Amino acid sequence: MLQSLIWIGAALTLAGMLGLFWCIFKVANAKRKNLSDEALRAEVQAIIPYNLGTLLLSVMGLILVMVGLFLT
Repeated sequence: MLQSLIWIGAALTLAGMLGLFWCIFKVANAKRKNLSDEALRAEVQAIIPYNLGTLLLSVMGLILVMVGLFLT
């Protein structure tokens, strides 16, 4: 039972990390487009909620891993 908690946490962490890499990729693409400052700012601001969400997902996964390891 507790090992499944560790694996679920690891999967959440991996999903969060993939989301963070996706955010990095989107911002890098926006920078390559040579947009004006306002357009670049708008694109980056649109990505910020996804960035924070994936960061939260990754942290929650790490917390699950730590709880699973602590209880094992």
